[in-house]
Amino acid sequence: MMSLASAAQLRTSVGRKQSRTDVVGGWPVAALSATLDRADPEPTKAGDPVPPGWHWLYFLEATPASGLGPEGHPKVGRFLPDTGLPRRMWAGGRIEFRHPLRVGDPVRRDSEIIAVEPKDGRTGRLVFVTVRHTVSANERVAVVEEHDIVYRQAPLPGDAPPVQQSAPLQSAWRRELVADPVMLFRFSALMFIGHRIHYDIDYCRQEEGYPGLLVHGPLQTVLLLDLCRRHASRPVSKIDYRAIHPVFHFERFSLCGEPSDDGSTAELWTANAAGNYGMRATVCFV
Repeated sequence: MMSLASAAQLRTSVGRKQSRTDVVGGWPVAALSATLDRADPEPTKAGDPVPPGWHWLYFLEATPASGLGPEGHPKVGRFLPDTGLPRRMWAGGRIEFRHPLRVGDPVRRDSEIIAVEPKDGRTGRLVFVTVRHTVSANERVAVVEEHDIVYRQAPLPGDAPPVQQSAPLQSAWRRELVADPVMLFRFSALMFIGHRIHYDIDYCRQEEGYPGLLVHGPLQTVLLLDLCRRHASRPVSKIDYRAIHPVFHFERFSLCGEPSDDGSTAELWTANAAGNYGMRATVCFV
C-alpha cells in the first residue's frame, strides 16, 4: 500500500495547468489518412475539416533528447507528477467533439490535472492520473477531453499475464487489419511518440516482458473513430474508451462496432487474434 503521505504528496499536483498553441496544418491530416489506408482527398485549403480525434496530431511536445527517460517518454515532474513508478501508459479517456477543427485554424489547448488516484492492483502499485484538455479554435471550445494515464511498477519474473475478456463474435461493422511495424512507426512519428514499446522489439521483450510491439492506445481509438466514419451516417459527438488488453504488431485484429437500434449510439471494440477485447468504447452520434 502507498503511504498516506505519498498519496497526499501526489495529489498536490491536482490543479496543475499547462497551455500550448498551434495552427492546424493540412499535411499531418494527409499523412494520418495515408497511415490508416484511407483514400481521402488531401486537405489543401483553409477551412477543410479535421476528423474527430485527429486533434492529437497537434500540440506535440518536442522534448530534447536529454529530457527523455530510458523508455522514451519525456521525464515526469514538470507537468505530470513523478509517481516513482517506471511504466506509463494510456488507460482510456472521454472526448467530446463540439465543433470540428479546420485547416488553418489557430488553436489553443489548456490542460489541467484534475485527479490523481493511487491504488493497489493485481500486479502491484498503480497510480491513475486524469488530465482534462480543452481545445479551442477561433476563441470557441472545439474539443473537451479527459485523458486517463496509468503508472505501474516494472514487470517482475512470474507476474501473471493480463486477464483476457472474450469479445462478441459478431458485429454489424467489422474491419480486420495487422498494425505492422511500418504502421506503428508512422503513427509514432506523426504523434512524436518516443515510447519504445511501439518500435523497439528488444526493449519490449527484455524490459517490458511483452512478446511483440504494442499497438498504441490512441491508434486503436483513432481506428475505431475511423470505423464510424466508414459506416455511420452521422458524425461522432462523444467517445468513452478504455484499454483492456495489449494488442501486438504480429496479430491480425478486428475493429468492431454495434450501433443501437435508433442509431444514436454504438458500442465499439478491438479484438485480438484470440477474440479477446483490446479496447472497448461507446460513442454517441450527433
